[in-house]
Amino acid sequence: MDHSNSKLRMMILTALFTAIICVLAQVTIPLPLVPITGQTLAIGLVATILGSTHGALASLLYLIIGAVGIPVFASFSGGLGVLVGPTGGFIVAFIPTAFIIGYYLEKTSFTVLNAIIANILGMFITLFIGTAWLKFAADLSWKAAFLGGFTPFIVVGIIKAILAAWFGIVVRNRLHTANLIVA
Repeated sequence: MDHSNSKLRMMILTALFTAIICVLAQVTIPLPLVPITGQTLAIGLVATILGSTHGALASLLYLIIGAVGIPVFASFSGGLGVLVGPTGGFIVAFIPTAFIIGYYLEKTSFTVLNAIIANILGMFITLFIGTAWLKFAADLSWKAAFLGGFTPFIVVGIIKAILAAWFGIVVRNRLHTANLIVA
């Protein structure tokens, strides 16, 4: 596969996986302060499949699409108000989270075990950044922010991290076999 063709394929896959983030973001389990959404599952999938650069770019594109008002965030929301609100930190955190998940896998290997480790690490990055943002945006104490934005999501986050890792490696391997991505 020549370089320009490979670059075009990765651009197309980045856009496609941005759309997947948009779709999975609509899967929501509502909770009082911060809902459990399919966004974090999608970010883990995207980073596991595309790696650091394209995973972070897909996450950034998702954030930009939502920031301009297209309702792609959880519960069909969008706009800058969502990003500066209590849950905005979780969305902003998707960019470094995707980069670190992909980077970890690129520096080790794209195996299910490494993907589980990378996705659990990514889950904690999202939770730490999102919780800190929640504390300031909602004017909460650190204890209240951790009780509302961190601790309720650990178990579900680990489950989503394992699912993203397993499914992400399966999809990545199939895309590689089809010569759609470079391993």
